[in-house]
Amino acid sequence: MDIASLAGIVICLVMLVLGIHFNAGLQNIGRYIDPPSALITFGGAFSATLASVSMPDFVAGLKSFTLIFKSPALDTAEMIRKIIELSNVARKDGLLSLEEAAADMDEPFLKKGILLIVDGTDPDLVRAIMETEMNSLEERHKKCSGFWDTLGAMGPAWGMIGTLVGLVNMLYNMDDVANLGPAMAVALITTLYGSLLANWICTPVSNKLKADNGEEVVLKEVMIEGLLSIQAGENPRVIEEKLKSFLAPKDRTISEEGAGGDE
Repeated sequence: MDIASLAGIVICLVMLVLGIHFNAGLQNIGRYIDPPSALITFGGAFSATLASVSMPDFVAGLKSFTLIFKSPALDTAEMIRKIIELSNVARKDGLLSLEEAAADMDEPFLKKGILLIVDGTDPDLVRAIMETEMNSLEERHKKCSGFWDTLGAMGPAWGMIGTLVGLVNMLYNMDDVANLGPAMAVALITTLYGSLLANWICTPVSNKLKADNGEEVVLKEVMIEGLLSIQAGENPRVIEEKLKSFLAPKDRTISEEGAGGDE
């Protein structure tokens, strides 16, 4: 579980409650709870988002919220080690020997690439097939993050709509001077709700999904470059140096065990 996402959302809520407490006192927290405002803001934002996408994409977008709490099992350095091991096997026993290694792999993308190589597929075709699958994966991920971007844009917009509705009602009752202040406060609550939806939930979720997608795309690019280098018969140490360029300098210490191969 990714504790950072959960902690961030919870701490945001705590900061909001503390701010209300220090400003108005917890006994007055009811001032910030208004069902009609919530109905306009949240109902309008989710309904407008539904109108922007298909029903399957809407449901998939809602479900993607849980993904931010999961730690993706992505280890680029470990994948580079595995590819170096495969390059040593191919260098010693030939490309056909990789078929046996592929049988024990849990990573379907890497396994698919190995089987394409073993079948003698042209390198350009191998790259095209794997990049097409990677791009399709990225597009599916973009739909999920795009859902939260759309919802995040709708929240403040519908919050403003709710504020305008409240202001119209307030202006019709200008003769009741004693209630002008409370009426104005209720009108502004919808703007508060819209801002909370956008900046407390939608933007952080979208950013996290985009970050996870970026890491997965880099991992798959490592697999593609590594497998094509193996197919080209490059030296394992050259492959290692090439793939290490995908890592940040501080992460480029790859275990020498199994690396380098036979010179």
